[in-house]
Amino acid sequence: MPFRTDLAMESAQPHIDSLPAGITQSEHTVGNLTINTVEITSDDVAKLIGKPCGKFITIITPPFHTGQDADSGDIEAIAKEIAAFLPQSGLVLIVGLGNNDITPDAIGPRTAHGIIATRHISGEAAVSMGFEGLRPVAAVAPGVLGQTGIETSEIISSIVHDIKPAAVIVIDALAAGDMSRLGNTVQISNTGISPGSGVKNHRRELSENTLGVPVISVGIPTVVDALTVASALLGEDESKLSTLKSANNMMITPREIDVLISRACKTLAQAINRAVQPALSLEEINYLA
Repeated sequence: MPFRTDLAMESAQPHIDSLPAGITQSEHTVGNLTINTVEITSDDVAKLIGKPCGKFITIITPPFHTGQDADSGDIEAIAKEIAAFLPQSGLVLIVGLGNNDITPDAIGPRTAHGIIATRHISGEAAVSMGFEGLRPVAAVAPGVLGQTGIETSEIISSIVHDIKPAAVIVIDALAAGDMSRLGNTVQISNTGISPGSGVKNHRRELSENTLGVPVISVGIPTVVDALTVASALLGEDESKLSTLKSANNMMITPREIDVLISRACKTLAQAINRAVQPALSLEEINYLA
């Protein structure tokens, strides 16, 4: 059955009753959140489930499209998971991937716009603004190849070469295999990301292998492949599925996508700011952002 997902939790699900050696899975709750951890340590298992070796944290949250902002406890919990992947010190480069003009793909750039950039503030200016104890952070939303004519990986590689960050956080929209995951799921991993993967436009990956520094990916699923949905509804009936081949180029997104993106980006920006600037409270982050 056709099945496509960027979520490691979903990829591992068919094997969850008899996990092979080389993969572990656990789950616990923190306040309103359910936190699922999948860790892959075997190349054979990585090939089996189609995800690279590494650690994947999947956080199930209250729906982002509901009428209230995320609870401060939820933001703190998400921030804690992101911070666990970061080195203790050094410049952090935050990259918002995607096309700001296409709402389901705007998670990256709109989150990046909410990041507190501090790399340019130093010396007396930092002291006068009360920023002397803050970690240097740079943020960029490089757009997409169709807008710039430049591969995202080329832009980010050049920036990393020049400013030499200790780590890179990349933010992007993802594709889920289940409609119920849209707008209430955050995936965090230390495996990097392939820009455009959520909308079947895979580009050169951004990872520690390609950039030379730790790369933490943060994503929220905003689309489901239409053929994946059709397969779930029709089962293994190949005669019916064959009539839906045109759906292979279609993506499904929630009706509430505008509200979902707005609140999801605000939550991610707050959590990332908190993760990279533990000296700041959420109240101070909201004031500065």
